[in-house]
Amino acid sequence: MEFFPDGTHMRLRSRPTGGYLHADKDGAGVSLRPRARASLNAAWRVQRAARYGGAYVLLQGAAYGRYVALSPSPGPGRRAVVQLDYDAPGMDAAIMWKAARAVGGGAGADDVLLRHFPACYRRLRADGRCRVWRAGVTVDEHGGRSTMMQWTVEVIPPMPAPRLLPVPGPLLFPQHQCSIPLQQNLGGLLCRQQRTIRYVWADDHGRFDELGWATFEFCGRSLFNLRAEVAHRAGKEISSGMTVCVRPGFYGRLTPLVIDLPRSEDPMDIVVLTTWSPANEELRYPDVDAPKGT
Repeated sequence: MEFFPDGTHMRLRSRPTGGYLHADKDGAGVSLRPRARASLNAAWRVQRAARYGGAYVLLQGAAYGRYVALSPSPGPGRRAVVQLDYDAPGMDAAIMWKAARAVGGGAGADDVLLRHFPACYRRLRADGRCRVWRAGVTVDEHGGRSTMMQWTVEVIPPMPAPRLLPVPGPLLFPQHQCSIPLQQNLGGLLCRQQRTIRYVWADDHGRFDELGWATFEFCGRSLFNLRAEVAHRAGKEISSGMTVCVRPGFYGRLTPLVIDLPRSEDPMDIVVLTTWSPANEELRYPDVDAPKGT
């Protein structure tokens, strides 16, 4: 467990394949990507948990805030690994992992096994050794042992300041039009993706009223447009003095959004922090572009 300090960002690289554990852009899948080292989708934040006398870890995606989880749908022999929100205490059985040092099979000093809670025989496994076109990540249901279950931990240092936000796409509208549904602006021709956004403003210490959520329908994936929409609804002229965080479920930790939204149409809970507030200063951003060894 010394590999996983609480709050640290890290990558998990499959030792046999070289692929990185990757949060897919659909917001639901998890896969292996060999060239994803500099991608925020390959960065995971550690959340420690103590249960039943043991220490466990949760792995939260730095891109969309969702957790690495065992799929609720059983499969033959192996079950898929997915991204899930942390909605209820009973979800511990889906998103908690036990880390142990990997031994044998050429394992290095930074290689670990991740056993799924509560069945210690279930281990996180990379696919693709014999069939290179397979880039899935699964959990073995039968307690098998393989070097495909060995993962190299790469710690990601924090950035001294938040990264620049993505450049807005061509569908950015003037702020006074933000509250007009995009379907009305474009006759419904270009609005192919719409999701429900629940949002709430937090105080300087990150506290907010659970009864204070407001809701609107948002079209597209642009983070820039989302910030402009939230700022407009709050009567603010600009959105530069705010940080938009996703709360992935009632028990999920806040994750600052710095890339465009996932491709899914799943609803999102957004908590807005004021820039330069104590709560905002506590946020951490992984420096995925930092060279190895820093």
